[in-house]
Amino acid sequence: MTMLAYALYFAGLIGAAVALAAWMARVYSGIPALAGIERRLLRGAGINPGRDMAWGAYALAVLAFNLAGFALLYALLRLQGALPLNPDGIGGMAPDLAFNTAISFVTNTNWQAYSGEAQLSYLSQMAGLTVQNFVSAGTGMAVAVAVIRGFTAPKGTTLGNFWVDITRSVLWVLLPLSVVLALFLAWQGVPQTLQGAVTVTGMEGAEQIIARGPAAAQIAIKQLGTNGGGFFGVNSAHPFENPTIASNLAQSLSILLIPVAFCFLFGRMSGDRRQGWAIFAAMAVMFVAGLAVIHWAEVAGNPLLGQGANMEGKEQRFGAMLSALWATSTTAASNGSVNAMHDSFMPLSGLVMLVFMQIGEVIFGGVGAGLYGMLLYVVLAVFLAGLMVGRTPEYLGRKVEAREVTLAVLAFLSMPLGILVGGAVAATVPQALAAVQDAGPHGLSEILYAYSSATGNNGSAFGGFGAALPWHTTALGLIMLLGRYAIIIPLLAIAGSMIRKTRAPVTAGTFPTHGLLFVTLLVLTVLILGALTFFPVLALGPIAEETARVAGQTF
Repeated sequence: MTMLAYALYFAGLIGAAVALAAWMARVYSGIPALAGIERRLLRGAGINPGRDMAWGAYALAVLAFNLAGFALLYALLRLQGALPLNPDGIGGMAPDLAFNTAISFVTNTNWQAYSGEAQLSYLSQMAGLTVQNFVSAGTGMAVAVAVIRGFTAPKGTTLGNFWVDITRSVLWVLLPLSVVLALFLAWQGVPQTLQGAVTVTGMEGAEQIIARGPAAAQIAIKQLGTNGGGFFGVNSAHPFENPTIASNLAQSLSILLIPVAFCFLFGRMSGDRRQGWAIFAAMAVMFVAGLAVIHWAEVAGNPLLGQGANMEGKEQRFGAMLSALWATSTTAASNGSVNAMHDSFMPLSGLVMLVFMQIGEVIFGGVGAGLYGMLLYVVLAVFLAGLMVGRTPEYLGRKVEAREVTLAVLAFLSMPLGILVGGAVAATVPQALAAVQDAGPHGLSEILYAYSSATGNNGSAFGGFGAALPWHTTALGLIMLLGRYAIIIPLLAIAGSMIRKTRAPVTAGTFPTHGLLFVTLLVLTVLILGALTFFPVLALGPIAEETARVAGQTF
């Protein structure tokens, strides 16, 4: 029954993603009936929609737009106490926390070192966080489309227009899907109101304050945009964010929908749909393997706590199976939302979640970000294939040369820089160590998870980690910037280099990039690079914890 449920889930996901990819292909090529709306909006903002950009101009537009978003969101968070739509009288955020939160939402990380219902006004939730959920997701989608053009479009010098691409992403993809999902969630019982918290008297006579607010709209885009930031502090484990099994399944599908659709969009834009299916297959193999490990570990449970599944930190309405599916999806897809406490998962489950984040969250990944992150590994995989057969590596008819490989390696190095260097500093500085709750290898895993999540722009965390300390709000904010833009800029540069190259004709010696051999090579490239880079520290964290558990040792 479990396997049938998973099979039905994936069948529905793939079917919806294929249909969405067909719509996205039309959107990004320009739909005449919608072009008038786009032109009026862009020209009203002083932008010429007919002017395409080289990779450098495209990157500058991305950075300028995101910088403006950061400044506006930071100001809003600091001043929210004096602004309207604040029925509960919540004051402004502290400078370090506002810095961390603004960077978090601008970079599509949604790392939350605060409790939303207690520390954010409705204006901050709607005009600040929800808006950034749309535009940060739109940024990732626009960059992905530009990178796809670099690999697949005819020879040229430009990658498109960032302002056009992000407008299309938000207006014609994210917004319609979010409206549908928000209405469904409101139907399921998720609140959508501007009224403040209510005070009620419980059955035992004690008063209780129940927070509410415009939650359904933010939750819809947080999942569809792989943002992950919850309206309430405990995220999608909260009964107001995720009240039913139906809402849980809808949100689980939403997390992966657009990332999977981007695989098939790549095939359509390349003119060879097999290319998209090959990338999807590589991602799916790793996803299913990770899901199998997490499902087995959580259903088997911990003998030290008695027989049965590991239900510590999980909601009874979801159980071990739906919690395992969510944990796999959210760490694979750079989403970061949680319907259970990851800190209470078994050590092998934590190992899988860490690996998914450390390889750059390219197993479907964030909207757009997963696809362009996987293309980084594609460049390295075809380079390795070229070395093995003694030919200049090619992908989609274009040669992959020293410039592209160098840029890909530089982009890849941002992950170990943020995770290993940032984590090592946090493990030695007393102000940072104060955030660690548990002794032994699990304490190291808390640090490792936090810095993997920030670098991978995921946003989830082990629950015992004290993320609100000024050291971590500052350090993790800087690392989120590294994890986002140290990938985007090199990938745009690679795309700008590739589009300038003439396509080589297919010959008998051309290495095919749509078959089983290429899928296998791509999977091995991802896993070997990740294993060689992070295995030593993983051995000291979750692997050591699992070894100790088997031996009956506790900390």
